[in-house]
Amino acid sequence: MQAGKIHSIESMGLVDGPGIRTVLFLQGCRLRCRYCHNPDTWQLSGGKEMDVDQIMKMLKRYRPYYGKTGGVTCSGGEPLLQAEFVTELFKACKAENISTCLDTAGYGNGSYDALLDYTDLVIFDIKHMVPENYHELTGGDISVATEFLEAVKAKGVPLWIRHVVVPGLTDGESHIRQLGEMIKTIPNVQKVELLPYHTMGVEKYHALGIPYSLENVPPMEQKKLQYLQNVLTEMIA
Repeated sequence: MQAGKIHSIESMGLVDGPGIRTVLFLQGCRLRCRYCHNPDTWQLSGGKEMDVDQIMKMLKRYRPYYGKTGGVTCSGGEPLLQAEFVTELFKACKAENISTCLDTAGYGNGSYDALLDYTDLVIFDIKHMVPENYHELTGGDISVATEFLEAVKAKGVPLWIRHVVVPGLTDGESHIRQLGEMIKTIPNVQKVELLPYHTMGVEKYHALGIPYSLENVPPMEQKKLQYLQNVLTEMIA
C-alpha cells in the first residue's frame, strides 16, 4: 500500500478542475519559482503521511458532492515527485468511478505512462517557453517539463493550460503571443487560463526566513490581465 506526504487537503475545491473537487496538495517540489506562494511545500520530508486506503475512505464520503463532473485533484508542491503514490490513488479512484485530475508543472522524475493511464485531466502550468528564461524564473531545466508534456500528448490526455502573469517578467504582449504559438502545437487543449501574480505568500517567506526576490513587485493589474487573456484566447480559437 503506497503512502504519500500530504501538505493539506481542500475538501470542496472549485478552481482545480471541473466541478466540485477534493484537492490534495502534495508535499515536495524541486522548482523554486520566484513567485511561488507555498514555500512550505518545497521539502518532501514535510507534511502528513497518508496511505491510499485512508484517502479513498475520505473521497467516498465526499463523492455525493462530485456530481457528474467533480472528483479528486492532486496538486502541490509537485505531485509528480510522488508519482507511484498518485498512480495507485488514481487507479483506486477509477475503480470507484471518481474523476482524476493532475495539477502539475511537469517537473517529475520521468516514467509517467502508468500515472497518465489513470488520469482524466492534466492541468499543466507552463512556466516559460524559453529555456534560459525558464531557468531564471524557476531554477529548473525546461527539458524536464517538456518530457512530461510529450508524454501527455502521446497518451492523448485532455489538458488545461495555465500560466502565471508577473509584472515585468511575463506580462508582455509579445510573450503572451509566443505562449499562444506554443499552445497551438499542443493537441487536446480544452482550456487556457492566465493567472494573476499576487503577493499573498510573501509573509510565508518572511516567517520561514527565505529571501523573496519579487519583494517590490506589485500584484498583477486585472485590466491588463484580461486584455492579455483576450489576446491569447483569440490566438488559439
